[in-house]
Amino acid sequence: MDWNSIYRSRVTTSEEAVLEIRSGDRVWIHPGCNTPTRLIDTMVARAPELENVEVVHILTLAEAPYTDPGMVGHFRHRSLFTGSNVRAAVNDGRADFVPIHLHDVPALISRGQMPIDVALIHISPPDEHGFCSYGVGVDATKTAVENARTVIALINRQMPRTLGDSFVHVSKLSKVVEVDDPLIEHPMSAQVSEVARKIGENIASLITDGATIQMGIGEIPDAVLDFLVDKKHLGVHTEMFSDGLVDLFEAGVVTNEKKTLHRGKIVASFVIGTRRAFDFVDNNPFMEFHPSEYVNDPYVVSRNDKMVAINSAISIDLTGQVCADSIGTRVYSGFGGQLDFIRGAARSKGGVPIIALPSTAKGGKVSRLVNTLVPGSGVVTTRADVHYVVTEYGIANLYGRSLRERARDVIDISHPDFREDLERAAAERKLL
Repeated sequence: MDWNSIYRSRVTTSEEAVLEIRSGDRVWIHPGCNTPTRLIDTMVARAPELENVEVVHILTLAEAPYTDPGMVGHFRHRSLFTGSNVRAAVNDGRADFVPIHLHDVPALISRGQMPIDVALIHISPPDEHGFCSYGVGVDATKTAVENARTVIALINRQMPRTLGDSFVHVSKLSKVVEVDDPLIEHPMSAQVSEVARKIGENIASLITDGATIQMGIGEIPDAVLDFLVDKKHLGVHTEMFSDGLVDLFEAGVVTNEKKTLHRGKIVASFVIGTRRAFDFVDNNPFMEFHPSEYVNDPYVVSRNDKMVAINSAISIDLTGQVCADSIGTRVYSGFGGQLDFIRGAARSKGGVPIIALPSTAKGGKVSRLVNTLVPGSGVVTTRADVHYVVTEYGIANLYGRSLRERARDVIDISHPDFREDLERAAAERKLL
């Protein structure tokens, strides 16, 4: 049979497609802006017929009805990065959190430690050769598809066709559900605070012409972009591509001409953004999408000279330990690609690994720079890995510094209202 005949024979309804899911299965869900909400809803509608189905994914951008209290016994979520839609379930014990570096997720699947029975994915229509693009998210989904027993694909006419290692042939799809729906969008921060702007300005001072950058999403990355407009020949190698990077390209700031790996190309693994970013990446030879095990591999990251990694934190202690995935014992997010890129940038020739955070939280009532982390806090970036720490009050380079020197440096970039308390605590520990 030709590929088109194979494809047409597998087109069905969402309700029929999810009948492939059996009790006891592990189901992978395509994350980010690819979240296949229609397939999720019809799967959950089958809850009375199913028992002990494990739903596994990274960050999804839609409701997660399989984590509702009434779903206990039918579905249980395994979180590889905990977003707001599953946070309550994780912390209430109805879901499980797995601390893991993003570049290691595909290996869990391919090596059989976390085998996938069914993959629910959201991809583009096939091209003239029968290949569908993973669109705005390759991430770890490509590996899930290659190892799943059953692949149920939402084929969306509005899904961009992205280039790179970003394709799956229709013969690999078990069931196909055709739709013509807008993708989930995640806009940039509506308003950037003065604190974030100052942090962004401090970070920008560490970025030189010809650097290659990685950044996440949120107010601080958005603020950094405002201070890069005068830079020249920046490159991009990042797990996540967003609207702000489109601005830098259109301003002539991002050219990728000085990159030492994939020269002339923006390299990314997924998009978190709006239609503007989706339209930019569509069939754009300036972009290459690759799976997480490649984009986030610290060795691959390090092959970009002058690699700048910009990541955030919840809190940092006086010795440089970085908590980024929990608030005490309560899970807040996950490891994601933070240490992947921190270690990659550290090994890069001229690399700049950055952890950035506001000096306070809760309207200035709590310091994020602390004597010791709250008991139960997870350490995502160890004090041996930390390099630059940036707040609105300055920049501290902790790498190679003693505990005594680190304490002084951290206090110097803390909020003035908390410096006296931090100095007293450091003195009691014989750090000052």
